[in-house]
Amino acid sequence: MTRPFLPTPASPLRQRMIDDMNVLGLKDKTQCGYVRIVSAFAQFLGRSPETATPEDVRRYQVQSSKAGVPICAMNARVSALRFLFTKTLDRPDLARRLVRVSRPRKLPCVLSADEVGALLAATKCLKHRAALSVAYGAGLRVSEVAALKVGHIDSQRMVLRVELGKGDRYRNAMLSEDLLTLLRAWWQEGHKRGVVSRDGWLFPGMDLESHMSTRQLGRIVHDAAKAAGITKRVSPHTLRHSFATHLLEQGVDIRVIQ
Repeated sequence: MTRPFLPTPASPLRQRMIDDMNVLGLKDKTQCGYVRIVSAFAQFLGRSPETATPEDVRRYQVQSSKAGVPICAMNARVSALRFLFTKTLDRPDLARRLVRVSRPRKLPCVLSADEVGALLAATKCLKHRAALSVAYGAGLRVSEVAALKVGHIDSQRMVLRVELGKGDRYRNAMLSEDLLTLLRAWWQEGHKRGVVSRDGWLFPGMDLESHMSTRQLGRIVHDAAKAAGITKRVSPHTLRHSFATHLLEQGVDIRVIQ
């Protein structure tokens, strides 16, 4: 399948790589990034990556380091080229030459329980408050919050069914009585306004056929934190970290939290 971001027709090597990525189910955004990185590597070589040597790979990483490429971008290059060499070209010898760069781990920003309460209270829109409450009360990633559907709420078992989690894995997340009450209030309002249906997204976007974007959720958190007078650098993931930290402080077993 030829992606819209690619020139038509694609080269045989590029098309082979795209086919391999499709077979393994890589998402469009990942495919786009991988193809761009491999194209840049080809430009660095001045010839097809099929002809790359171990010394070429070493020179490429040395040049990237000297150019001050950020660690996350360096590791993205490693991932893309490892895919090319292992899956498409069957050159594991070259893949082994690629070295991932470790980065110092920073402690995540965590809000206190009072700060979480202030942030949620500063969110005047019921839909937005419900979405942020899910991120905190169920410990979901921002993409998982956005992709929730009304049918994912299981009030009998008191869980939220997460079907589009990291790695497309399925799991259940905890659902408290207070969060269920809030979600029911949003369902009633959204259903009355005709924006939420039993088979639709729990948090639809401007186009009701699509869910709210993760970028929009990020803006909502930022605006709520500013309105609440919170000076910490807050993102939707901050709510997830805070959820885990508060459970740990309450004595919940770390294995249960994980």
